[in-house]
Amino acid sequence: MFAKEPCKSFTFKEVKLLTKSKSESYVYNTIKNFVKEGVLIQKKVGNVVVYEIKWCEKAVFHLSNVVEYISWNRKNIPYENLEEIMSKIPTYLFSFIITGSYANEKQKKESDIDIVILCSIAPNKVYAEIKHFCELNIPKIHLYVFKEEEFLQMLLDKKPNYGKEIVKNNLILTGAEAYYKILMEAIKNGFSG
Repeated sequence: MFAKEPCKSFTFKEVKLLTKSKSESYVYNTIKNFVKEGVLIQKKVGNVVVYEIKWCEKAVFHLSNVVEYISWNRKNIPYENLEEIMSKIPTYLFSFIITGSYANEKQKKESDIDIVILCSIAPNKVYAEIKHFCELNIPKIHLYVFKEEEFLQMLLDKKPNYGKEIVKNNLILTGAEAYYKILMEAIKNGFSG
């Protein structure tokens, strides 16, 4: 749940409910271990204790592993087509993100797949390299390519934009560590989700 909603704080009760765990002691000990490791912060808000991500390298590492594992194990995602697209991207350093209906498991038979690629090279170079394959794919792929700096600026912008939608609704297949480092930078500069 922290990987899915990284800007949110959760109470113990919410963690237990969302993890569907029957064991209070297991949830309690797991949370306490993450607090002890410096991955989560424990805060008191009024009379309630809440837990949230402590934005550091260790937290980014844990989040990255969890979110990529979850993303690659979702049903009804055409992974073979997406792996072929990833192989055509003209750089090895990129984040590959599914958004839209496929990310929130509300896709229909006629739904397209919204793909976002975050990279450090010119977006038009990446777009030109894979656009044709995306247009011919079934289901059709809507492709969005942003430079990492551009994505950071979207998150820091006060107005609603697609970058903020990506944070709310995503499956990250690869490059989660780079994605979370951008998010960490945005949070340190005032982004709150």
